Amino acid sequence: MKLIVMTQPDFFVEEDKILTSLFDKGMEQLLLFKPDSSPVYSERLLSLIPEEYHEKIYVHEHFYLKNECSLGGIYLAHEAQQPEHYKGNVCQSCHSIEQLRLAKKHATTVCLENVFDATPSETRSAYTQEELKEAAKQGIIDKKVYASGHLTLENINLAKEVGFGGLVVCEDLWKLFNIQHQDDYKELLQHFEKLKKAVS
Repeated sequence: MKLIVMTQPDFFVEEDKILTSLFDKGMEQLLLFKPDSSPVYSERLLSLIPEEYHEKIYVHEHFYLKNECSLGGIYLAHEAQQPEHYKGNVCQSCHSIEQLRLAKKHATTVCLENVFDATPSETRSAYTQEELKEAAKQGIIDKKVYASGHLTLENINLAKEVGFGGLVVCEDLWKLFNIQHQDDYKELLQHFEKLKKAVS
């Protein structure tokens, strides 16, 4: 099972160092998610990450960076459309089992959103465990499908039981680093290692 990291939506000073360290510790795929941002900032961030890791990065928006920076693919979120004449890997975000079924026809990998309950907020999973297992039984959820949304150490086993091919972590990782006030990211890296060990 793969562990995929999605970036914070905002850029910050230590970001290139943290992302490089995560790659050094075995991060297999990064979703560079910076909605409504200038491409200049993404270009700069990518220039600070060693080129050997670029093939593991999927870019959201500014799709020209895929070829310009030799990235692994593009990430389509919120029902974004694949660019015309695009050739290459696509990671597609989906918000329902039906969307997932359709996305699998053209995407290399698919992220199914809102799989887990958010704690301690009131946001609940969009699916019951029975619905997810039925989708897996029908072959809709398989190794191409990643579980996304409120991943924690506590619910990794639920994803394993269903048969997801990977897990997307965002909030559970980045909440351990305050982008305005911190420069020490050891706790974040330690938590990533715990997550990686739990999914292996």
